[in-house]
Amino acid sequence: MGAIGLGGRGRYDLGAFMNNPDVQVRAVCDVNRKRREQGKAQVDKKYGNADCAAYRDFLELLARKDIDAVLIATGDNWHSLASVTAARAGKDIYCEKPLSVAIAESRAVVEAVASCGRVFQCGTQRRSIARFRFAVDLARSGALGRVHTLYAEKAPMNPEYFRKTLPPEPQPPIEEFDWDRWLGPAAWRPYNHLYPTRGFWSKHLDFSGGAINEWGSHTVDLCQWANNADRTGPVEFEPWQGTVVAHYANGVKLVFKNGKWPLDVQFVGTEGSVYVDDDGNLETDPPSLKADRRFGKGYPAENHIRNFLDCVKSRQTPTSPPETAHRSISACHCANICRLLGRPLRWDPTREAFVGDEEANRMRSRAIREPWQI
Repeated sequence: MGAIGLGGRGRYDLGAFMNNPDVQVRAVCDVNRKRREQGKAQVDKKYGNADCAAYRDFLELLARKDIDAVLIATGDNWHSLASVTAARAGKDIYCEKPLSVAIAESRAVVEAVASCGRVFQCGTQRRSIARFRFAVDLARSGALGRVHTLYAEKAPMNPEYFRKTLPPEPQPPIEEFDWDRWLGPAAWRPYNHLYPTRGFWSKHLDFSGGAINEWGSHTVDLCQWANNADRTGPVEFEPWQGTVVAHYANGVKLVFKNGKWPLDVQFVGTEGSVYVDDDGNLETDPPSLKADRRFGKGYPAENHIRNFLDCVKSRQTPTSPPETAHRSISACHCANICRLLGRPLRWDPTREAFVGDEEANRMRSRAIREPWQI
């Protein structure tokens, strides 16, 4: 394996991969020299040698013939393009969430993975955690009656910076920090040290989807799963009390709830409801739906990573394939577009287009900065 992107999440995933005895990490990559060195040191310490290669340019890592699969844990801005490029290079892919910053980009991932015959797992690891799976199973089984409302939290980011421009600062040497590679497909702008910090780029709509995508990539994903909607999505979006409410063709309502920790979802039906969160809480109404079951806390990625590795060997479809991740993040993008335009929107999940709204349709994609293509 190779690892691309070595921030805190990347190094966590890297460690989880190396805990599997059938994985050998051969190379790491990051545009930040300090993170490159941290990643290489982590790998070399694990294997007791100094053999791990470290790259600034991910294309050099992908060119290696001894790399079968890659971990992509860059910032959101790079997830789609790096995944498409890795698929075309013949690599299987575990890519962190959210899958894209624009609807058209995650659709491109789906097509590239399919045409290249690759195995792809999106890092929506709550699909592999027992208490979240139990809540989804309750909704899908009919135990809640007819499910009518799904609550998906969005991250408590306040304020979001949207597309704020920062004053120029001296650009660091390329080996210290490759600014051009960090920007990648995003629009060019002069360097400022705040852009690459997670506290800034995760709230900036040139580099991410902001609060809705940050947690919605997990919470909307679980709601989609609970509603048997993994290959479709809501058909209507409307602004509501500072957030967004969406409606599926089957009559189910999806509420993008203003968030506070812990991240949670709730599914409500005519005969019961279930609430589950990241702190290990699972509550049902009636309580008998839960019975005496006990679940752990946290949201570890280990089982999700193991599922990916098993599918690399078997060539079967992982728990979070690209179509599923694309549909979930598309619902988040539609909600963002609804919020930014401040008006109701109708969405055709088959055509993946807004009905009768060209302004909204132009927001399904973004200009990709040369020389990058997707």
